[in-house]
Formats: sequence, structure tokens, C-alpha cells
Amino acid sequence: MAILSFEIISVPVSDQQQSKHFYRDVLGFDLVREEPMGPDSQWIQLAPKGSAMTIALVTWFDTMKPGGLQGVMLNVDNIDAEYDRLSKLGLALTEVQEQPWGRFTIFSDPDGNGWILRKPPQ
Repeated sequence: MAILSFEIISVPVSDQQQSKHFYRDVLGFDLVREEPMGPDSQWIQLAPKGSAMTIALVTWFDTMKPGGLQGVMLNVDNIDAEYDRLSKLGLALTEVQEQPWGRFTIFSDPDGNGWILRKPPQ
């Protein structure tokens, strides 16, 4: 057996509906699935448009505290345009920086999960 790919990243959040709004309405992710999961939880799964990789907004892992996810990279084709779009929506981003692995900015979701928005090097 060979591992073929990543599929779902669990993102620890405190409020699934607030986080769904952030990832869908601010970042522009598509809502893939939203279904009841037990008496007090929802399965909420989202993905960047056209991506096979998805995220699940989780509240049920005791060892995954909201804000504990850091450093996951999201690739874009135009870092400057995306920086401007997200800034206009009120998202706080670091200044765009450049490293050998690409141009990037860093931001956090409402719970403090840290993301890197990156334009890969040419």
C-alpha cells in the first residue's frame, strides 16, 4: 500500500458556524459538506475552489485546541491581488515577503489558526 495524497486537514475551531463564514465568505472556499455529527457537532468540510485538498472544522479533538494549527500554506497565482482583496475585507495580513520558496503573507483565522498565503517561485 502506498499513501497517495493528503485529503482533509482538521482545523481546530471554537465556533464552527463563525469559522465556516470566515473560510467560505472571506477566503472564498467552497462548502463541500455540512451535516449533523452527533448531538452537538456538525461535519463542516470546505475546500479552496478546484482543490482536492479540504479542511474540516473540528471541535471534538481534546488535544487540538482552537488556534493550534499553524503554518499550513495556501498557494495563489497572484499574491498581490489576493493580499489586496483580503485586506479590503478587513483581514489582517503581514506585509508580503519574499523567500526562496516564494512570496508570502501570513494571516490568522478568528481562532488564531495561522495560515501562509504563498505565490510559489517561478
